[in-house]
Amino acid sequence: MPQQERLATPDITPLSLAQLGQRFGIHYRVEGPVSPRQPVATGHVHDVSLRQGMHLTLSDLQVKRGYTSTSYQSVPWFLSVILEGTIHIQMGKQQIQLSAGDGVCSHFDARHPLTVHQPVQPRLRTVNIAVLTTAPLGLPAPPDAACLHCWKLPNALCETLCTISEQPPSLWRQAMVWQGLALQLIGLGMPERPTTLPEHKRLSARDRRCLTALHARIAQHPAEPYSLVALAKEAAMSPSSLRQKFRTRYGCALFDYIRQVRLQQGYEALLQGHSVQHAAHRCGYRHASNFSSAFKRHFGFSPHELHQASV
Repeated sequence: MPQQERLATPDITPLSLAQLGQRFGIHYRVEGPVSPRQPVATGHVHDVSLRQGMHLTLSDLQVKRGYTSTSYQSVPWFLSVILEGTIHIQMGKQQIQLSAGDGVCSHFDARHPLTVHQPVQPRLRTVNIAVLTTAPLGLPAPPDAACLHCWKLPNALCETLCTISEQPPSLWRQAMVWQGLALQLIGLGMPERPTTLPEHKRLSARDRRCLTALHARIAQHPAEPYSLVALAKEAAMSPSSLRQKFRTRYGCALFDYIRQVRLQQGYEALLQGHSVQHAAHRCGYRHASNFSSAFKRHFGFSPHELHQASV
């Protein structure tokens, strides 16, 4: 039987967003300084597992602080429709504003993540569908590269979604209703011929193998004292070639990625109860002050605040 779970409490804080992000491969960034337990939004997010490899999320929020979510963990297809409010979507060079009645279907990956900005607004209602497997629905496999397709909901379907989303999701019949609505949304929102985001420069199979191995090693050992010259020698490339090809492959600068992995490891160490000093040394920072500055720029709150909230 489909499972339904409330993902978030009425107060959605940077801490609860970070915990959700760890589960679903999403990085959240809140605008301006904010403490880990200060509300970013109030409302509800409900998670509904449907048959045929679909996962549906209903979101009804009052956004008090603007925030951005960047999704790296790809699924075959992801669809989102806006019932009320406004969001801004970016993938590569494509930037789109979506309002009530708009929908988007996308495929993204670590090289081309999907970034969504939720500005301050009195009410934001969305329906999100993750297609976890294409075979049961007979859907086409996603393209090799990322894609982004926007569409408009029929007025009658939009009105139905608004009405059904107001009903308690715990009702037993709601999962059956959402199963049918999800199939309609997928049928309407899937692109006939998925368009891809072109890469500026094709990478050889050897380049991809070397970059994949380097990417994995940094993820496993972020605290090592990396240098561009040593990494380039390891990848059998020149330093300038490594910088260019790493950005082409993963969509970010090499040392930006190293910093992200280090700060994420420091974040996890703080959640486990380690001191700020220990967390800094554990993820490769010699000085806790440098770690604290980088941590606050990245997450929007200081490591001391997270440490105090975790103990």
